[in-house]
Amino acid sequence: MTWGRAAIPALVGGVLLTALLWWAGASTDALHLQGSTDLLGGEAVSDLQQWLGPWAYDPPQFAPDGDGTHYLDLFHTGRQIRFGALFVFFTAGALLLTRWLPPVAGRVPAALLALWAWAQVSAMLAVTVSAPWQIAAYGHGGYRFLPNLSGVMAQGGQLAALAGLVASAGTVLVGRAAAKGAGPLPRREVPARGARRAATAGTAVIAFSLLVLSYQGVAAAIQTAPYGGGFFSEPGDLLRQLLLLGAWSGPSGTPVADWLLARLTEVLVLVVVWWALRLLPGLLTRVTVPAMAVGTVCATVLGLGAGQLLRAATVDGGPKWGLRYIVTNLGVGLPAALLWGLVAGAVAAAVLRLTTGPAPVEN
Repeated sequence: MTWGRAAIPALVGGVLLTALLWWAGASTDALHLQGSTDLLGGEAVSDLQQWLGPWAYDPPQFAPDGDGTHYLDLFHTGRQIRFGALFVFFTAGALLLTRWLPPVAGRVPAALLALWAWAQVSAMLAVTVSAPWQIAAYGHGGYRFLPNLSGVMAQGGQLAALAGLVASAGTVLVGRAAAKGAGPLPRREVPARGARRAATAGTAVIAFSLLVLSYQGVAAAIQTAPYGGGFFSEPGDLLRQLLLLGAWSGPSGTPVADWLLARLTEVLVLVVVWWALRLLPGLLTRVTVPAMAVGTVCATVLGLGAGQLLRAATVDGGPKWGLRYIVTNLGVGLPAALLWGLVAGAVAAAVLRLTTGPAPVEN
């Protein structure tokens, strides 16, 4: 698919995702109406306020002393940057994905899942780049900046995952219409042995974060190690966000059967990533390092989502809490999925090139 054809669905998807999150955030005021608690229940209202908060235009509760106009301006500026960045990040990623993984026959499910995963990553990036304005608006600009940044990065994933489903479906529908008349799209036959080696190498990178860095002792050392002083003296929480895809510990004090059941979530994440990387080179119109890197990021996000669904169904009180538990954990691990997905994709592309040779030039 040409850049021009791919740009149309990417723009439509970007507008749709931004509009949905803006509309949902603007609806937060409805939760404060008289009778909303009686209708929905106090617990549901509290959850909705937490999920909608990162996208709402409600100003924060400023300190009563002094003039709050400056802080209010910072808050509104941060929200404008957040929605603008959301549109830019999703549109750019959707443009690349639609060109490399066009939603045509045989590729529609993969394109839909990849765009849905990228919508979540785009929301995380938008929240992150606008975080300094939000932190400053609450009057905490010079106090524990890195821990505050880490806390902001973890927000907004629940609503973005739900809105991303609609935006990705809209992008795919428009993309299918834009692809009509474009002629046959190139598809590379990748040797199974080379694809398996590349998938194994990329999955090993993900496993390093999921199984090694995410172990309780290693994670604690990363978070509590002395990093010096000054403005950036407390990066422990931020490093956990960026480096750790999960969290696990030994079976001490836990029945072995329950511990093994909990570990199935990590196994499922790695299985999803490996299978996606095994299929990805054959789905892409051209196998390049950027294409493999972005595709692996999406595969890692999907793997984390699958693992969270399994955990919700088996451990941690998932069956008891049901939908609330699942939605609350949407978006967990996205910063690390972006970092390690890019690295894993580059490694997989390098191994694939060494194994099968350079990709043919696309016509």
